[in-house]
Amino acid sequence: MRQARIKVDAAVGEAVYHCMSRTVNGERLFDDLAKEVLRKQLWLVAEFCGLEIVTYAIMSNHFHVLVRVPKAVNITDEELLRRFVVLHPKPTKYQSARLEVIKSQLASDGPEAVAWRGRQLALMGDVSGFMRLLKQRFSVWFNKTHDRFGTLWSERFKSVLVEPQGSALRTMAAYIDLNAVRAGLVTDPKDYRFCGYGEAVAGNVRAQQGIASVGNFKIWSKAQSAYRLILFGTGSSQREAAKTISPDQFQQVLKQKGQLPLATMLRMRIRYFSDGAVLGSHAFVAQHLHRGGHRRTREAKLMPPVANWGDLATLRGLRKQAFG
Repeated sequence: MRQARIKVDAAVGEAVYHCMSRTVNGERLFDDLAKEVLRKQLWLVAEFCGLEIVTYAIMSNHFHVLVRVPKAVNITDEELLRRFVVLHPKPTKYQSARLEVIKSQLASDGPEAVAWRGRQLALMGDVSGFMRLLKQRFSVWFNKTHDRFGTLWSERFKSVLVEPQGSALRTMAAYIDLNAVRAGLVTDPKDYRFCGYGEAVAGNVRAQQGIASVGNFKIWSKAQSAYRLILFGTGSSQREAAKTISPDQFQQVLKQKGQLPLATMLRMRIRYFSDGAVLGSHAFVAQHLHRGGHRRTREAKLMPPVANWGDLATLRGLRKQAFG
């Protein structure tokens, strides 16, 4: 069988994206069963598309996923077939019969095999294909299970390109894992089973590898210790550094032009992390100033000095309700 190539510019290296999608009208539709199904599909679709999950959080009306898109590689037909089986662990009779036809034609590069190969490759190594397939598959399950029809998701997913290493990646990962803490469901994300960190603490090796990749650790115990410092702060009293404050208290800090611990800021809603388009060091964001139609952007926007963000910058500056 001949090799097929992902249709991605070979000059493009790996990329990391924070993707977020919300239910229609923001309705709280997902109970624990729905969250569990979405969690499983998240891993399946990521493996099928050849992407790596860094971390994620599934809530009752939306989900976040931080996903790494590796560099373009050659994919053999055998690997395409393996991924197809991963995506369809319990195929229908039609799917099984169809797959046998495809297998027989792949050897001779028949027309049906060529068309099938093209459809599979269109979903490989691409964050848009990954999100589209994930949302479609989950929508079919959810509507069928709940005897409903129509749109489940309110809009096209949001995405932010994240610098694939350094403080931007660590900060974004922690922000995502702290979703359940911000919602008041738990005080420690390790106790929330539907987030990457919670799943990693529970023993899932793939989730542990995702968290470990944030700091380039190879040993989970060291990765966990370092990551908890980000989640809870690096001060002498971690729990004190990570204290949640009220909106009124935050407004007082703004008025006084004060600064909060980073761990405290991560316990607030930060729109820069979902609407900033690009998040990373000033130099990283500057590279993307004139890509994607952002011609009016003159310079990278450093994060507001309400916390010690370091060199963290975004592509878009936000004027209203940047924090909440």
